[in-house]
Parts: sequence; structure tokens; C-alpha cells
Amino acid sequence: QVQLVESGGDLVQPGGSLRLSCAASGSIFRVNLMGWYRQAPGKQREVVATITRGLTTVYAESVRGRFTIFRDNAKNTVYLQMNSLKPEDTAVYYCNADVSSTFVTSNDYWGQGTQVTVSS
Repeated sequence: QVQLVESGGDLVQPGGSLRLSCAASGSIFRVNLMGWYRQAPGKQREVVATITRGLTTVYAESVRGRFTIFRDNAKNTVYLQMNSLKPEDTAVYYCNADVSSTFVTSNDYWGQGTQVTVSS
């Protein structure tokens, strides 16, 4: 019905930068809240940042000031700009979106995950 396709994960050195992208496609009336989550080996999935359709943002304390989430509503795409990357940022990053298929019905969807590795 709806799919989220992620791209941009890579191996980078500490202090480096990376930009993740996530595009929603399918039966879409409107894309509402979007966000990025990450999961490191042996740890629970945690929220990194979220952004509303009106561009209100919320960041995890661990990434505030280094990461920026933004979106293009016309393209149903959300991005995560990651700067000053640290080894602790190493994780699989997942895109999430609440998508309305009709005016009154919405569902939550996840991307396939993209690996970000920060290592010297």
C-alpha cells in the first residue's frame, strides 16, 4: 500500500557528515508526522528526530545541535543531515511516517533501514 525507501547510509570517519533520505510512495492522501529512529546492536530502537507537516521538530538530546531533520512535502520525502558524526552514532537508521490514505484514515509505516557506521 505504502512504502518508504531509504538511502544514504555509509561508512564515514568521526567528524564526518552524511545525509539520509526517505521517500514515501503508494496510496497517499497526506503524509503527517515523519521521523528517524536508530538501533545499535544489542540496544532498543530509539527516536532520533521527528518533524510534523508544519515543520515542528523534536530531537534526541544526544544528536541535538549536530543533526537536522527536514522534509519536502511536495515530494513526500524526509531527510536527516548528520554532521560531526561520532562512533556512538553507529546504528541502523529507520525512517518512519504516519500516512493518511483518506481524509479520516492513517497508518504507521517503516523504511527498510540503512546502515550508518562511524569509524576511523
